[in-house]
Amino acid sequence: MPADEPGTIMVFAPVPQLTVTVEQQSGEPELHVHPGGQGVWQARMCAGLGASVTLCAAVGGEIGEIIALLLQSEQIEVRTVRRSSGSGWYVHDRRDGSRDEVAQHAGEALGRHTLDEIYNVTLAAGMRTRVSILSGPAAPGVISSDVYRRLAADLGANGATVVADLSGDHLTAVLDGGVDFLKVSHEELMDAGRATGDSVEELVDAARDLRKQGAGSVLISRAGEPGIALIDDEEPLLVELPTLQVVDHRGAGDSMTAGVATVLARGGKPHEAVRTGAAAGALNVTRHGLGTGRSEAIAELTKRVRLTPIHG
Repeated sequence: MPADEPGTIMVFAPVPQLTVTVEQQSGEPELHVHPGGQGVWQARMCAGLGASVTLCAAVGGEIGEIIALLLQSEQIEVRTVRRSSGSGWYVHDRRDGSRDEVAQHAGEALGRHTLDEIYNVTLAAGMRTRVSILSGPAAPGVISSDVYRRLAADLGANGATVVADLSGDHLTAVLDGGVDFLKVSHEELMDAGRATGDSVEELVDAARDLRKQGAGSVLISRAGEPGIALIDDEEPLLVELPTLQVVDHRGAGDSMTAGVATVLARGGKPHEAVRTGAAAGALNVTRHGLGTGRSEAIAELTKRVRLTPIHG
């Protein structure tokens, strides 16, 4: 893959999970087994939007072997590092229409040797692509937050556009390293004490603080409410999404991040990236599959996303 080729994206998904879901649409239960986790869902949506995607991940144990095998069926290039400890997984029951957690394991923490290997693999892949997405683990203790600081700094210093979708200490770390585009939910900002409340004014203040701390542009998702975008030094924008019936809200934020990254990888402007991200997130809630959605539907929804200046 030529360096910095338009439309190329690297996704850092250090600890993907095996997802097992039981559903029942008719008379018989159905079992669905897929590779998952934030980075996998983001990579899937980027690929669905036409990007050329490289996913960097560490897998281990029997679960890791299954994850690696299933990733081969995704429309992405996969660079895996074998780890000595086991990969994570979860089992969800959706037979009654809701998502009930049966059991879950985030995976063991990555050891030093694995961290060294996945860092090198990720850095090399990121320097060959136009945009790098830094995605988070299922649990914060699985990987050191300093890895994100170093990756953001090293990738940015070598010409990559860095997009991040993180929370907690991992968010703080990537801000220290420098990030071109940050997507974060308002719940994560409030949980971390970065926002004093959930009003538009309070979240705009939080977005401005994030820019001061190292983010180029910021997109705040707000569940079913319009998002908030702060692009460079421009005035903040209210991101009004099309109204659609919700099947499963999970994965909307990851699809939003993927939409943003795909447009930036093609050389598109941040405003276009925000519109596409909002449309991808809106469409994802209409589906059971996480990180999925037909590109033509996203293109139509993008035309219906409104960016309204927030005055005051």
